[in-house]
Amino acid sequence: MKLHSITDTYTLNNGVKIPVIGFGTWQTPSGKLAKESVLAALNAGYHHIDTAAAYGNEESVGEAIKKSGINRHELFVTTKLWNADHCYDKAKKAIDTSLEKLGLDYLDMYLIHWPNPVNMRDHWAELNAESWQAMEEAVQAGKIRAIGVSNFRKHHLDELMKTAEIKPVVNQNYLNPSDLQPEVTVASKEYDLLNEAYSPLGTGGLLGNETVGEVAKHYGKSPAQVLIRWSLQHGFLPLPKSVHPKYIAANADVFDFEISPEDMQKLDGLRGASKLTNDPDQVDF
Repeated sequence: MKLHSITDTYTLNNGVKIPVIGFGTWQTPSGKLAKESVLAALNAGYHHIDTAAAYGNEESVGEAIKKSGINRHELFVTTKLWNADHCYDKAKKAIDTSLEKLGLDYLDMYLIHWPNPVNMRDHWAELNAESWQAMEEAVQAGKIRAIGVSNFRKHHLDELMKTAEIKPVVNQNYLNPSDLQPEVTVASKEYDLLNEAYSPLGTGGLLGNETVGEVAKHYGKSPAQVLIRWSLQHGFLPLPKSVHPKYIAANADVFDFEISPEDMQKLDGLRGASKLTNDPDQVDF
């Protein structure tokens, strides 16, 4: 797929179109910093904003969207169901709470943030099914356009698919050259889910990597730009995050070069170069 700009889109399995790069807001504190960084992203051309109830910044994201003056229908906004709200009744309420905090009439996408919270390990599949039912009803009510998951492994997906009436559209995971998670990405593709990549820069840990730097120098690009381009060439949807307008804009400038197969292979070989504990069966993220 040839990509030309940040407003190019992937088509999800339900026909909804999603911009190929999203602006991530994980670890961006609520308040002025979150509002200004999201506004900088919107002004730089991003039309896809990713947040979550757990990030604590939905209100600030909503304020930035309102202040931008951009037509709501030109934007794609994602938020997520947090661990404490797994089950039918709590999920229904959580969806409405996120809509209220964001100041929106509908969400473009809503994800189950984590498949098996620690205090629900003995009945995670049942609670995911209940939460999913609430999400499906919100789709039918016009509150959400698309629903998906985050941090799901194959066995989590397999269990969800046993009861899901509406198919997930994405699986959002920690994906970058330090962790390709082949089993996860293959499972997602088997179910026709788009692989979204949070922390595409390895939470910043790959920006100083020697191999990344060498590849970046070859193309006259920054390490961050090379890592985002790498993600796109794998068919992922990267969600780079920054609070600096200069870098926010630069992270969108990745459509005027293509990484060669040889250099892609070099980057693929960086497994373990930047570590993030991301095993949903071991941690409560």
